[in-house]
Amino acid sequence: MILLLFLMAGLFVQVPAWAASAQKESSVRTWQFDDVPVNQLPSHFMLGTFFDGRPAGDWKVVKSPQAVSPPNVLAQLREKGAEHNYNVVLIEDAPAADLDLSVSFLPISGKADMGGGLIWRAQDDRNYYLARANPLEQNIRVYHVVNGVRKMLKNHDEIIDVRKWHRLRVINQGCRIQVFYDDKTIFDLCDQTFKEGHIGLWTKSDAVTYFDDLHLQILKEPSN
Repeated sequence: MILLLFLMAGLFVQVPAWAASAQKESSVRTWQFDDVPVNQLPSHFMLGTFFDGRPAGDWKVVKSPQAVSPPNVLAQLREKGAEHNYNVVLIEDAPAADLDLSVSFLPISGKADMGGGLIWRAQDDRNYYLARANPLEQNIRVYHVVNGVRKMLKNHDEIIDVRKWHRLRVINQGCRIQVFYDDKTIFDLCDQTFKEGHIGLWTKSDAVTYFDDLHLQILKEPSN
């Protein structure tokens, strides 16, 4: 009996280590879109809406020989859009407070706008942080969007080659927001508009863009 109790106690001590390991693994997620049927959205990806109620973009998985991790990418394919139409897709099951978030993007086309960006700490499709790169303007900007209205927090002029994939990365801890472009630090600032929320992807107006290798590491879980 004493030996049995000793073994049970030893087993009990090991449980938190397994639990901690599982929690750590679940805090890191990558979407490469290769196991998603073409012409569909991945599970738990939800389209936003424009102010007139239409879906916020034409988002779907497509095959592409240009994929970073072949064969598939997630694409925003709507080729027409008003100046302030924000094409938004959010991921329902990936909330975070502090995070390390990155994605590769390839600008395909766009006359009014081009390129795309990362959304994080989104309350909904009209309230979120945004870091985006625009090859037409040759700049990178970070915004907070409140009730659908953007306020620019920082701007950085940068040459963005439309023939190549580029990578945007955001690390947000507390109020500190760091934005990286192709592994180079672009911004380091503090903003306290949003404390936690969902992640997502973004293009504007008629910008057709491919996205691949979306990576999330949760550094702090949301409070709720």
